[in-house]
Amino acid sequence: MSTTIRIVTDSTSDIPQEVREELGIVMVPLKVHFGQEVYLDATTIGTDEFYSKLESSSQLPTTSQPSPNDFMEVYQEILKETPGAQILSFHLSSEMSGTYQSAVLAESLIEEETDITVIDSKSASFGFGMRVVEAARMAREGKSKEEILVRMEWLRDNMKLYFLVDTLEYLQKGGRIGKASALIGSILNIKPILTVDRDGIVAAVDKVRGQRKAMQRMIDLLKSDFGNEPVGIMMAYSKHKAAATDLSELAQAHFNVQHVDYTTLGSVIGTHVGPGAAAIFMFRV
Repeated sequence: MSTTIRIVTDSTSDIPQEVREELGIVMVPLKVHFGQEVYLDATTIGTDEFYSKLESSSQLPTTSQPSPNDFMEVYQEILKETPGAQILSFHLSSEMSGTYQSAVLAESLIEEETDITVIDSKSASFGFGMRVVEAARMAREGKSKEEILVRMEWLRDNMKLYFLVDTLEYLQKGGRIGKASALIGSILNIKPILTVDRDGIVAAVDKVRGQRKAMQRMIDLLKSDFGNEPVGIMMAYSKHKAAATDLSELAQAHFNVQHVDYTTLGSVIGTHVGPGAAAIFMFRV
């Protein structure tokens, strides 16, 4: 009889709730702070409410990671429900958050012998959410932990993500870029094409003037990676879907796209990219 494998992630994977529920993925939320008000990402605050508050707030919200105790409670509850389960726990890049470290510490504090593997995704949003979903599907099919981990590495090597932001203000306020870069970008309508690099750090790939040209440049970059191979794409957006739809249509005109899905960027990711962000995650199928 095969060992049951349970999948844990955090809210920055931006996996739609219905998908998490269908596949039995357990999600540990990060926190969003508007002054003294504290919300649990994707739990006590939804995306519509968050982006409304973000646009009306005079002060940028802050975010914080789950505590080790938050993870311990989740792990112990899973082991209580499913004694002897193997747990795969996937988390936001350790270069962006202490979430991964909290999960690692939680695993080390559990006194009984367990089989918990905590994974630093070196990515964000559906850049690792895609892997979490695939891991949960494989676990449901009875695949072993080793088979799943091999597949996770393959997916990481066969996926690219690029994103655009409507304004650099939020990245600047969150300490991701300097004030000068944000000012120049706003004045000249320069759109940096951003990615998360192999080390799990937000990086600018190119800078283009105007959104349409920036989208075309993203298509060119993806062409060099995927050519005419069959691909799937996940589009993600913060408040406004229009930019993601435009980018999706452009991609479908240039690639051998097998399927397209959409998800929203949750409140933690949204705090740093703002309400006008659009991202494309493309992967070989």
